[in-house]
Amino acid sequence: MNRRHFVKTTSGIMVVPWLPNLVIEDLHNSSLVEQLIMINDSKVAGRMESQIKDPDHRWYGGSPNQYDIPNAGSSCALIRDLSCAYCSNSSDYYLSDEVINAVNLASQYLLNIQYEDGTVDLHTTNFHSTPDTAFRVEPLAYSYHLLNRLEHPPIAVLTKLKAFLQNAGQALTIGGIHTPNHRWVVCMALAHIHHLFPDQAYLDRVDQWLSEGIDIDEDGQYTERSTTVYSPVVDKCLITVAKLLDKEALFEPVRKNLEMSLYYLRPNFQVSTEASGRQDRYQIGTAVRYYYPYRFMALKDDNGRFARVTRVLESDLASISHNLMYLLEDASLQNKLPDNQSLDTDFVKYFKGSSLVRIRRGDKDATVLSDNTLFFSFFKGNAALTGMRLASAFFGKGQFKADALEIKENRYRLSQYLEGPYYQPLENGTFLGTQEDFSKQRADSRVQSEVQKLSTVITITEQLGQFIINIDISGTDNVPVALELGFRKGGKLTGVIPIEGLEDAYLLNQGYLEYRDEKNTITVGPGQAAHKWAQLRGALPKMNGPSVYITGYTPVNWNLEVS
Repeated sequence: MNRRHFVKTTSGIMVVPWLPNLVIEDLHNSSLVEQLIMINDSKVAGRMESQIKDPDHRWYGGSPNQYDIPNAGSSCALIRDLSCAYCSNSSDYYLSDEVINAVNLASQYLLNIQYEDGTVDLHTTNFHSTPDTAFRVEPLAYSYHLLNRLEHPPIAVLTKLKAFLQNAGQALTIGGIHTPNHRWVVCMALAHIHHLFPDQAYLDRVDQWLSEGIDIDEDGQYTERSTTVYSPVVDKCLITVAKLLDKEALFEPVRKNLEMSLYYLRPNFQVSTEASGRQDRYQIGTAVRYYYPYRFMALKDDNGRFARVTRVLESDLASISHNLMYLLEDASLQNKLPDNQSLDTDFVKYFKGSSLVRIRRGDKDATVLSDNTLFFSFFKGNAALTGMRLASAFFGKGQFKADALEIKENRYRLSQYLEGPYYQPLENGTFLGTQEDFSKQRADSRVQSEVQKLSTVITITEQLGQFIINIDISGTDNVPVALELGFRKGGKLTGVIPIEGLEDAYLLNQGYLEYRDEKNTITVGPGQAAHKWAQLRGALPKMNGPSVYITGYTPVNWNLEVS
């Protein structure tokens, strides 16, 4: 194919380096869907090339992941992308025999790997998995819908997809789950299957899960607090169930979460992940997974702030191209968005349910966290102090994790109290056997003595995007202490000295450090290095990236400036 591909952006030409051979130009007269079709077309040849074509292969017709393991997820993505191309009359692959043959092959592969109970495996962790089967339903249901409404639908493919989906439906009506979001993924999958092949059993199971109530707190955060992975998954699931099963009340938690999520956005539209309870914790993540929820709810509610987020995400169409199936299936999603309304860029927001404070001052962004081993992060543009952590060598349990967060105007007080006791002989002389016996008797039966105490109070004061962090540690004297400043990879550090024997680790022994990216500089100090022990006993391993340490012995009273 020699067709040229275009991506429209709000600012003009956009470079998409991960799409080789893609010519990027500003096409103001091309619709969103046409551009997404072009981007999808650029993936079709690669999808088909990766498909296993050897009839003797155990997973003939499947598509492998990055580890070269054929699997249901990659194969469903192949079916999704190829079906979108096959059904789009502006696609180079419209009604292509080669494409539909590949879809047919992948559909048969899915039937071959589907167990008798209707489930499939997630080879990285879950086997005979109901929830992972549910995740596979969505792209297949959309593909079925798109293919079925063609003037001459591909009957062989539809027959296979129908069989897979109905088999999956049997599993989803009885199978269990692992995590909170799995409930809503199962409900979404059942809603899709019922929409295509109505069955009261599907509706009954959806109602059974929904009767537990949606796990959202007063702030708008779901249980898992997974701001770049599972929160947008839940939003998408609830929208689907509300839309297909006429459950209007389910739109409300979505609205609440999307409103809250506006205050988790950093200036560069990355998302704060520090409080997540899942695998995205502390990871770099964008708002791209929120695209469908924000577009859907922007149109439904005529919400200009949601529209603003949607348009920003559309400035990188390659990253959202997998959403093409939604816009093809439901033409109303292609409607013109409401006019933009500005997003807050100067705020302080306390989220009680997540025990954190989000602070934004223009291009400066900070998070204060309680109940978390990372208690502070600071971002300035793309320059990132991804986290501060504090540890003391106090009986192997001195990793600081605040028990409480107190807020007074622009001050945030985090505190922790620890004890390290010794133990006297058992009064009744009970015989000790195993180490487990000793540990239990120590806790239950022995008298404590020489109890050591350590009190840590961290007070963070903010003034117009600059921060003073006071660290006060008192109680037992002479305890080694190390404060870790974790920075994002890719920047340049000055004012620090390397720690011998510890990779990507430095001491700030005096003065101020500077961390620079191409445009921004973060300054922290003053420092001190009373010792060189960075990885204290009982402390967590250093963060992923360059870490700078400030060290001392108790009692400690440090004042650090961050700007």
